[in-house]
Amino acid sequence: MKIAFVGKGGSGKTTLSSLFIRRLAAHRVPVIAVDADINQHLGAALGLDETEAAALPAMGAHLPLIKDYLRGTNPRIASADTMIKTTPPGKGSRLLRVDEDNPVYAACARTVGLDEGTSVRLMATGPFTESDLGVACYHSKVGAVELCLNHLVDGPGEYVVVDMTAGSDSFASGMFTRFDMTFLVAEPTRKGVSVYRQYKEYARDFGICLRVVGNKVQGQDDLDFLRDEVGDDLLTTFGHSDWVRAMEKGRPPLFELLEGANHQALAALHEAADASYERRDWHRYTRQMVHFHLKNAESWGNAKTGADLAAQVDPAFVLGERMPATPQPA
Repeated sequence: MKIAFVGKGGSGKTTLSSLFIRRLAAHRVPVIAVDADINQHLGAALGLDETEAAALPAMGAHLPLIKDYLRGTNPRIASADTMIKTTPPGKGSRLLRVDEDNPVYAACARTVGLDEGTSVRLMATGPFTESDLGVACYHSKVGAVELCLNHLVDGPGEYVVVDMTAGSDSFASGMFTRFDMTFLVAEPTRKGVSVYRQYKEYARDFGICLRVVGNKVQGQDDLDFLRDEVGDDLLTTFGHSDWVRAMEKGRPPLFELLEGANHQALAALHEAADASYERRDWHRYTRQMVHFHLKNAESWGNAKTGADLAAQVDPAFVLGERMPATPQPA
């Protein structure tokens, strides 16, 4: 399952995504965690100290390696230099799986130990630094994540959980269509639900599965407000957590000591995410991939690469779980 956590800045999406990742790890579910936020805090939320978090390799810095590996023997891609963030796989492309070892994970992922011998693989886009100002766009860093998601074949009981950048930035490309489930974290305030309205509007024509997770809900009035604003899209809510406060101080207790009500809320997220598998449509997923690739090719990709990127589309190719990860004969 490919899961996104989105929401406005300060909504708690990184905290809730880290709790969900911890739940998956506690249930021995294969999971890759991806920090795709412009502010890189997922590593710290998973227990890394500042030095360890700063030492995480940046996916954006390894983009040439990622492109070269995923290109494989695909004859429609003349060189890795002509690949952009939306380049779709085709016959001969290499594909990624959650529970495997490959050069992309070796370069970009690091294992983070959690409770009682559990662990997750953590990948990060890399921070947006002062040196990037005026010369780089954050979407160029997130592009490494999008390219990997385009080449990922994941099955039931396997998870990639992405902590997305705040607000509605993911709509700058087709990345918002890459997920089986999008959890939108919203506080019970007018500003808290404003991003929900944006997502709901943008996602309407793309079959996006969107559920709202209320955070910092302190009483019945907060709950009633969220129900009035988002209706049946409200999945569950999280309240105050002494466990989270201790985690934010760098002293997280054992995960099993998280408050019972918040454990129940995480169980609701897990159940909803698992149920999204039944709605998976690889043909639609591939069509949307091609749709956004052609849009990006026409608007800027062809000019940037000097190539006709529409020619990269393999019309007979449909991504699917049964495909081998190694290149298919051209």
